[in-house]
Amino acid sequence: MTLRNDTPPLDNRSKMLRRLVIDALDGGGRGHLGSSLSLIEIVRVLYDDILRHRPQEPKWEGRDRFILSKGHGCLALYAILADKGYFPVEELRRFCHRDSYLGGHPEAGKIPGVEASTGALGHGLSIGVGMALAARIKRSGTRVFVAMGDGEINEGSVWEAAMSAGKHGLDNLVAMVDYNKIQSYGFVSEVQPLEPLADKWRAFGFAAIEVDGHDTNALRQVLAAPAETGKPTAIICHTIKGRGIPFAENEPSWHHKSKIAPDQISAMYAALENT
Repeated sequence: MTLRNDTPPLDNRSKMLRRLVIDALDGGGRGHLGSSLSLIEIVRVLYDDILRHRPQEPKWEGRDRFILSKGHGCLALYAILADKGYFPVEELRRFCHRDSYLGGHPEAGKIPGVEASTGALGHGLSIGVGMALAARIKRSGTRVFVAMGDGEINEGSVWEAAMSAGKHGLDNLVAMVDYNKIQSYGFVSEVQPLEPLADKWRAFGFAAIEVDGHDTNALRQVLAAPAETGKPTAIICHTIKGRGIPFAENEPSWHHKSKIAPDQISAMYAALENT
């Protein structure tokens, strides 16, 4: 599957969340732009429409869990958490400052709403399997969602966790792949091809679905309930790295920038307004 020609244009909410990402980049002067922008619609739909969560009570026992395993895409998570009121929106501009709790990767116990410290790639699904098993034992009804990068799933630990999830039939677990086709130093098709990706997940006992990861209506439909009783769900979200900033879209050099000049920030805001 590839992105459709009729992929919906960005609406005002998607643009607003992207502006928050740019605000953080402006404040921190660095960050993973492309990796964060491909995630925006995924986290937006989760927090707007799917997850049971309470911003004023982050540790509410009855909440669903979301783990951003591709922790380098944290600006997308920070944007939605700030928007929902887990911490002040103004904190985004202190991203990566020495006295800020918003670092280059999310840290549980420091940032309200963050369920797991991630960034050492390949661990999120294993954590999610443990949470899903615990929820089953407690009969809590909690669902667990894990977002991984396509480059990240080169890690063998991902597939060990997948085997365990399939064995236990964890239908309260959803593994999401942000399939933007670019990893840290090149195109996935050149570094380590993944196809047939959906069939791989099915072979590990998952019900696998492919979806346009920027289509909020499609995402709501596939995330609303387990795809199949007795099986974990894998959702392959076909996305565009850098979505919303044309000069960064599908451009590997925008995976991460250690220095971002003011004129680049201005160009991002302008490009987003014209998208």
